[in-house]
Amino acid sequence: GANGGGAFVLFYLLGLVLIVFPLMLVEFAIGRRGRSDAADAIARVAGEVGGSRLWALVGFMGIVTAFLILSFYSVIGGWAVAYAVDVASGGLDGLDAPAAQARFDALMSAPVTMAAYHLLYMAAVAFIVARGITGGIEKACKLLMPILIVLIVGLGLFSSAMGDVGATLRFLFRLDPAHLTLNAALDALGLGFFSIGVGLALMITYAAYAGDTAVSLAAGFAIFPIVFAEGLNPASGPGLMFVTLPLAFARIPGGVVAAFGFFLLLIVAAIASGISMLEMPVAALSRRGWSRARATVATAAACWVCGLATVLSFNAWAGWHPLSFVPAFAKATVFDLLDHLTSNIMLPLGGFTLALFVGWILPARLVAEETGLAPQAARILRLLLRFIVPTCIAVVALFPLLAAKG
Repeated sequence: GANGGGAFVLFYLLGLVLIVFPLMLVEFAIGRRGRSDAADAIARVAGEVGGSRLWALVGFMGIVTAFLILSFYSVIGGWAVAYAVDVASGGLDGLDAPAAQARFDALMSAPVTMAAYHLLYMAAVAFIVARGITGGIEKACKLLMPILIVLIVGLGLFSSAMGDVGATLRFLFRLDPAHLTLNAALDALGLGFFSIGVGLALMITYAAYAGDTAVSLAAGFAIFPIVFAEGLNPASGPGLMFVTLPLAFARIPGGVVAAFGFFLLLIVAAIASGISMLEMPVAALSRRGWSRARATVATAAACWVCGLATVLSFNAWAGWHPLSFVPAFAKATVFDLLDHLTSNIMLPLGGFTLALFVGWILPARLVAEETGLAPQAARILRLLLRFIVPTCIAVVALFPLLAAKG
């Protein structure tokens, strides 16, 4: 919404073709060949082709990145749970704009409440992961993915019937030259990094990546028809979900049911993503002798404690800016710094080094064997990973720094 709709979609699709899809294929190849956690799988594959086992650091960084992202992602997932409970208990009754903002502000100013919902979300994810690949993750995905699709299609149909579909189509698919900016491209490619960075060498996430774009576009039809019909601002950022949409749902017939469905959809999507992120450190610990239950409890507990820094960033620590002496981060909270570190530094760096590893170390033959690509297609993929993907990632990662310096 903040990047003009159609321009963002165009840049996002280009990012999928040039960066996300090539890296998705090689993640899958490394996972199949190495048959281990992210770090150990890369080490095994590197050793097989005569490369240094230090390449395992790429996988280790992916594990750390997933842990850090989940620590604040879990807090946002907790917001969705809080809003679903609020809607179910009559939270939309008599809701107007000041009341909608006041509800969100009240949640942000209540660290104990936020921490409790953060714990509830983390416990749900941990329960699934602790049950293992077959008994937990596979069963959960078989249940969650159909629920996700049914909810998003149903909500999309409801929003389209009650809202402004024409405005939504124009917003999502009409290019406005004014929004064809490098900043929009950087945001779109950054979203691509977020998608690829949390599933390194985890075959279980393959299906989730394949459906990511379709689900993302469907989400646009679940949200924007109502936003445009009510004359609300589509570029209101995070407030779109927790302030603008509840207000919009409160104004339409059947809005309570639709609002509950929306936040349930958000919870399902968040749990599905949380599973893949938590699985990365849990798999690494399990490979090193920990029982899955012990690894899950320890990792989830550590992640919850780490997430308390994000909780406090919205209230008690809102005025604390750890890097206030750095102009670019003068007003950044702990949450802002975590978000920037993972999204703008660790994820691009992980994708960059992975591209170099596959493009320059792995033979095309191995890539072809594990992905099912024809030899010629595997060679083209290696060329992309040698030159195009690292260049695109470098531009995305370095331009903001150069622009700020200039």
